[in-house]
Amino acid sequence: MFKCKTVWNKLAPLARASSTLCLQNTRKSVLKHGRRLEIMQKAQMSSGATGGGGENTLYFVLVGATFLGAGVYAYRTISGDKERYNERMMQIARTKQGLEAAKAAAGVVAKPKEDPIAEASAVEPEEPAPAEEPIVTEPIVESSITIPITEPVPEPAVEAPISEPIVELPGFEAPEVIKSEAPVVESEPTSVAIAEHVPEIPPVSKSAATPEPASAAVPPEPTAAHPDVPEHASYLLIGGGTASFAAARSIRARDPGARVLIITEESDLPYMRPPLSKELWFSDDPKVTETLHFKQWNGKERSIYFQPPTFYVDPIDLAKVENGGVAVLTGRKVVHMDVRENKVKLSDGAEISYDKCLIATGGVPRNLQVVERAGEEVKKRTTLFRKIEDFRSLEKISREVKSITIIGGGFLGSELACAIGRRSTDIGLEVIQMYPEKGNMGKVLPEYLSNWTTEKVRKEGVNVMTEAVVKNVTYKDGKLEIKLKDGRHVTTDHIVAAVGLEPSVELAKSAGLEVDSDFGGYRVNAELQARSNIWVAGDAACFYDIKLGRRRVEHHDHAVVSGRLAGENMTGANKPYWHQSMFWSDLGPDVGYEAIGIVDSSLPTVGVFAKATAKDTPKAATEQSGTGIRSESETEEVASTVKAGAPAPPNQQKEDYGKGVIFYLRDKVVVGVVLWNVFNRMPIARKIIKDGEEHADLNEVAKLFNIHED
Repeated sequence: MFKCKTVWNKLAPLARASSTLCLQNTRKSVLKHGRRLEIMQKAQMSSGATGGGGENTLYFVLVGATFLGAGVYAYRTISGDKERYNERMMQIARTKQGLEAAKAAAGVVAKPKEDPIAEASAVEPEEPAPAEEPIVTEPIVESSITIPITEPVPEPAVEAPISEPIVELPGFEAPEVIKSEAPVVESEPTSVAIAEHVPEIPPVSKSAATPEPASAAVPPEPTAAHPDVPEHASYLLIGGGTASFAAARSIRARDPGARVLIITEESDLPYMRPPLSKELWFSDDPKVTETLHFKQWNGKERSIYFQPPTFYVDPIDLAKVENGGVAVLTGRKVVHMDVRENKVKLSDGAEISYDKCLIATGGVPRNLQVVERAGEEVKKRTTLFRKIEDFRSLEKISREVKSITIIGGGFLGSELACAIGRRSTDIGLEVIQMYPEKGNMGKVLPEYLSNWTTEKVRKEGVNVMTEAVVKNVTYKDGKLEIKLKDGRHVTTDHIVAAVGLEPSVELAKSAGLEVDSDFGGYRVNAELQARSNIWVAGDAACFYDIKLGRRRVEHHDHAVVSGRLAGENMTGANKPYWHQSMFWSDLGPDVGYEAIGIVDSSLPTVGVFAKATAKDTPKAATEQSGTGIRSESETEEVASTVKAGAPAPPNQQKEDYGKGVIFYLRDKVVVGVVLWNVFNRMPIARKIIKDGEEHADLNEVAKLFNIHED
């Protein structure tokens, strides 16, 4: 009522002023025309003419709108005041009745149980425990009383005290309440009702009655369900390949007490992949698939694994080891990353938190679409070569079938063709290699060298089919029939697809990481960092090359160098990636090459060759370096200690291509180098690319590699 009067007092002057203004305008109109204003009939009034009539209409509209708004405001104000008044009165009534019910209940309970703790609880009530059907209560407004308010209910007739507690504690299960014959109160119990159970359950404070997060005494659910999975890892490395192992070794070198956890989808410890398509196939050991030991070209024996099992720590003991260590969790796959909480989720539901994380998931081998559409019988007889299991499976198949067809003319396809082809005569196996290019490694080597390599592969006992594009594959009468687009047919027992690698970027969506649309893989900065606390290395990293632009490299040396740098940066080194990684391929123990930079056969090339000697083979190179993984023996000092070679002999038989250097040019600048049967000279090639200078005579540059020395 008071608010209505206030509104009226505010609006009345406005209404009076508006009426006065209308009256003044009317008088002025009369004085101006010298006669009284005649009241016109409604049908004769103008609807849009200029003059006093239009202005009066505007005033009438404004006044009417003002009164209408004032009425609406007054109605809402009165309705709100009424609701708040009724609500306040109900609160006061409930407060009084609640206090009376509490006192009555306290009196009834106190008679059979005279407990001083109960009396103290009545004075200082604790938070009420949840009932079976809790009722939402409303807080008391403008009141100093702190006892929760309950709905008014009739006082129950309590015949005996309740013998079972209703307070629910962490780690205990609240038993069912024993009901008596008296009516049960369905409202939320007061603090006095809690006090009557104190002799049976120790008193619990408000903080204890509220559920708290799990502490060290109560392990979280993932650890309880997966006892072999640690809860936390300071350094978490996703992937069990070369890049992960190189990062782990680098982390431990800079932080000796670091606790590193490697998670790999494979069942094996970290191992090197190059021997799977090279040295392992030339082993004389019949148990090579079990031991995975091989002889390098220099005759020294070596294991495919980087370290024996004793090198690693058990994952569950990683947090307990005094000086830290490296643990490997095999047979697990990370399916989700929570980058905000620094946590990953595994395929079995386990969760692991981390401080720093490296993604080195590598890639998965591509398959031919015609094979994927061919059906299950064709898929079962197709190998996508990548892992140890693939080597074991293909080695066994090569001893059981009569024909194997390798589709692909790149590094992997050519290496497998030479490796399996060399043993084909002894075991009566037909080896076929087909690819759409004109020669082996036609996308890398210039045409003349690709053709020479093709003849070298044929001499190993391989039936090479060039310019072969597969149209379809069918299974008939226990054989696979491959039909080419040019009409040729091939019948074989097994297919090996070696047509490239697809980077594994499955975690990009959950981790919010960017995938490069041109090269694939996770885009990283110069320090191989994808985002805060996350680094990427190896085949899955798309990095920026300061000389050659953005790239993605799928070779062993890049995995070693990028993994090592990522490990250093995870420990605070903050170093940029400037290294020009190299790669190599061996077509048996007699022919091999090393390459660096952009080696694309579509670029202009300049080749300088010389006559090869007995020491210009992969076998001799490993004898000199002592290792089959030639990238590990590289040092930058080699570039400064190499002497200028002798001048080129006048008569060179270029068609021999015994050894030489091939330069790849872009805008007259060397961007790639292939060392053909020239080994341990990679730092020189790296320096040439790093300088980025134009060279008038590349024959003079070739002398730096000493290719003309006997």
